Amino acid sequence: MYLRDFQQLIEKMYSHKDRARGPAGTFVWLVEEIGELAAAIGDNKDRANLEEEFADVMAWIATLANVMDVDLTRALEAKYGTGCPGCGKMVCTCNEKP
Repeated sequence: MYLRDFQQLIEKMYSHKDRARGPAGTFVWLVEEIGELAAAIGDNKDRANLEEEFADVMAWIATLANVMDVDLTRALEAKYGTGCPGCGKMVCTCNEKP
């Protein structure tokens, strides 16, 4: 599944709830899912749960982007499509971040 298709799928399934909740409420849900992902990473024993939590975080990122009218594919291509935003190379040579 491509990112744009996934974002559109999330929009179709949940937009009636998501837009009513708004950006702030949606962000709270995203943070909760990130916490669940952190717990799954810490546990590191249940691979299926880890994968589910990654999927949930991606779904909430897509949800928040939909609520904020952000096309994730376009945003990612604009920022990372031609290389590192810092050094401009496809294999980053920046020293600022490890």
